Amino acid sequence: MQYAALVYYQQSLIDAMTESQWHDLNQECVAGVARLTQEGHFLGGQALQPVATATSVRVRDGETLISDGPFAETKEQLAGFYLLEARDLDEALRLASRIPPARFGTIEVRPVRQLPPLDNQGDDG
Repeated sequence: MQYAALVYYQQSLIDAMTESQWHDLNQECVAGVARLTQEGHFLGGQALQPVATATSVRVRDGETLISDGPFAETKEQLAGFYLLEARDLDEALRLASRIPPARFGTIEVRPVRQLPPLDNQGDDG
């Protein structure tokens, strides 16, 4: 079963790190991905740029609204995600606990919902 492990942390904690601490954290994350990949649990994922680079898009009544910043103001921002393969939720939670930013942030684990196949009714073939 697939699970998304969403990595959240306070940008202020990252901003307070020295360059060396930031480098070490990133190296720890890269090593963790390598280990998860070797174990067959890592399906994909990416780190995200800081929330200050975010742009939000909404469509209301056919009008596209674009605003700078994240969708919601919160203490912790989405920093990246891991797409994991796990037997069940218990295994997914165990894997998420090994993601380095879990030590100072939050890892939200959610099952991936599979969308139904495209309904081709009405196609001429």
